[in-house]
Amino acid sequence: MARRRKKLGEILVSWNIVTPNALADALAFAAQNGKRIGEALIELELASEEDVTKALAFQFDLEYVDLDKNVVVPAALQLVPEKIIRDHRILPMQKEEGRLKVIISDPLDLQTLDLLRFRLNLEIDVALAPKTKIQRFIDTFLQPVGTSVDEAIEAIDRDSDLHAKEVEARKKLEEADDDAPIIKLINLMIAEAVRQRASDIHVEPMADRVRVRYRIDGVCIIRDDVPKGMQGPVLARLKLMAGIDIAEKRLPQDGRIKMVVGKDTIDFRVSALPAYHGESVVLRILRPDSVKIGIVGLGFEQDDNERFQRVIRRPNGIFLVTGPTGSGKTTTLYAALSELNRPDRKIITAEDPVEYMFPGINQCQVREDIGLSFQRILRSMLRQAPNIILVGEIRDREVGEVAVQAALTGHLVFSTLHTNDAPSAITRLIDMGIKPFLVASAVQAIMAQRLVRVICNECKEIDPSPNRFTLKLLGITDKDLEGRHVYRGRGCNRCSNIGYRGRQGIFEMMIMNNEVRELAFNRAPTNQLRRAARASGMRNLLEDGKLKILRGITTPDEVVRIAQMEGVVAEE
Repeated sequence: MARRRKKLGEILVSWNIVTPNALADALAFAAQNGKRIGEALIELELASEEDVTKALAFQFDLEYVDLDKNVVVPAALQLVPEKIIRDHRILPMQKEEGRLKVIISDPLDLQTLDLLRFRLNLEIDVALAPKTKIQRFIDTFLQPVGTSVDEAIEAIDRDSDLHAKEVEARKKLEEADDDAPIIKLINLMIAEAVRQRASDIHVEPMADRVRVRYRIDGVCIIRDDVPKGMQGPVLARLKLMAGIDIAEKRLPQDGRIKMVVGKDTIDFRVSALPAYHGESVVLRILRPDSVKIGIVGLGFEQDDNERFQRVIRRPNGIFLVTGPTGSGKTTTLYAALSELNRPDRKIITAEDPVEYMFPGINQCQVREDIGLSFQRILRSMLRQAPNIILVGEIRDREVGEVAVQAALTGHLVFSTLHTNDAPSAITRLIDMGIKPFLVASAVQAIMAQRLVRVICNECKEIDPSPNRFTLKLLGITDKDLEGRHVYRGRGCNRCSNIGYRGRQGIFEMMIMNNEVRELAFNRAPTNQLRRAARASGMRNLLEDGKLKILRGITTPDEVVRIAQMEGVVAEE
């Protein structure tokens, strides 16, 4: 009788890489998002890509290849056409007696293996390696001369007549082919940023150079300095790709770029802002997968998750998510909508702009230039008989009042607000001019959030001497550390030697109970609202961050960097 092949999750649990509870979370996430269990474990940072690939190799009885140990000779890449290597992300190892040994990342990718057999007329033997390591090897050893970002810059910089040719170069940009140096530089820059999981590309003219920075996990990292002489062609090319006027340099402009990077079609939202040394251009990278992480991947503690699930399943009322720009508010609301998106519910959103498209949801784009404002969309959408409404942001009294009326007439309303913590949102709404009794009646819950960087699983280690002052600031005592450790990331290739990879939320969930409603009705100050909320079980941002430190998810320095301001009110 054939031996039963163990499941991937069973292997990882037996190796003590994931816990049964973590596996259950990953299975739920995989089912909800149509992913394989290995993809879910990697995306939720429950297991490293290397661990999952080793488990796959064990499961299918295949060889695992560690590409960091130089076991593949770069010359072997000549055994297979470059296009096949790039398109299918495979690495040839050796060829002998009519058989070719190749490294792939997915043992179930039978289509690629059949294609290789047909195209090469060879029998194929398979070994496994992590997908990102295969891609890194290809990028390192299969790039022709002048195709890295640095080499592209050097190639253009060597042209001593660049300044004189700048005007002519701009005219030729529309007619240029993909091999033109400027176009090649921009394409490589964008592809590199996407590979490094950047959320933004910042192209910033300075007095003597053009600085290029990538924002990775919320932190800007300098990538390179482009020579000042390339400023004009680089900015013109970006504006041309975004479909905005390359001749207009005095006014801010916005545009969008859609291009294929690897095998994915990526959208970029482009903003050009006139500055002293030239236009600053920012490309916001919009990945559809980044907002489809599901509720499990947000980082809720168990009690907050239960409260969140109860709130989003109420038939009516307002649920507000607060925090500064870039704190993940939109991702949280989209996760809630994805959970609620069923054929028996009608969901309408008003957004400025619509960044991610979701099947089954009616998404409306705000266009102030033709009078299509938040207020107008909101009033119209109420005549569409929706069950659930998402308002991108409550910016003023008019939008707030329509949202409140929608909540009081039987709709569930999701929206965001820019405040530092959850209790401040009540005061902010009243200050806008919304009547206190309406705020007290309509709002069901308010959640403040921030994003903290997660320690890289690949290089995670115990911090032998954590900063005592930081621990004291966070309220972490020796008693809290009994039987536990503070962790840090040492830095490795997977995290680009930063020590962090990915982000998770820390949350402050305030449920509107009778006491908080009465205080809101009486225009109570924020500190009284906060005391009442904490008395009913609300954890503030620092306390939620403290739990994630003690569980080894993030570091004390990271929580202090993101949420230090809340430490002032932690003892109130």
